[in-house]
Amino acid sequence: MLLLDGLKLVSLDDLGVPGEPVEDGLTFETNARIKARFAARATGLPALADDSGIEVEALAGAPGVWTRRYAGPDATDEENNAKLLRELADVPAGKRDARYVCVLALALPDEAAAGGLRIIERRGTSRGRVGFEPRGDGGFGYDPLFEPARERAGGRTFAEYAPAEKDAISHRGRAVRRMLPVLQGLIEGRPPAS
Repeated sequence: MLLLDGLKLVSLDDLGVPGEPVEDGLTFETNARIKARFAARATGLPALADDSGIEVEALAGAPGVWTRRYAGPDATDEENNAKLLRELADVPAGKRDARYVCVLALALPDEAAAGGLRIIERRGTSRGRVGFEPRGDGGFGYDPLFEPARERAGGRTFAEYAPAEKDAISHRGRAVRRMLPVLQGLIEGRPPAS
């Protein structure tokens, strides 16, 4: 995948790197760092990783870092959505505020940095609310339940947005746009700012 002229993103699978990092952090930032460090140490290359999920205010920020495994370690998107709807069954429309969060961590080999890696992070969020039933068949995860703040209550969910329309306001799109100047600086040989 070409992200910028002169920069090609490849996965650990593309490079034949075995194993998976243990995502045992309590924040999106920590888990993104864990994944970026794992990849950079395994390859000796700069590594970009993300951690993302949904935080619901009425649930004190849950599912949070457990977004993917909210209904259990092998839960499907449908099972996670069903659990979230059960948890919010008695929560009225005006109290269902939520936000998607994405943290990108870039690990750069740097002998002067702690652990031999310098970490640069960028965060993106998309605010909205959790609807009362799934709608739409685009996207993944909680997209059929998530109504972005720009929509009226009961309006379209992320699963009803076209991909480019969603990217323009999504947590991942925002995080990537904030990381692009850092990546462009690396290509041009400029040291990245924190």
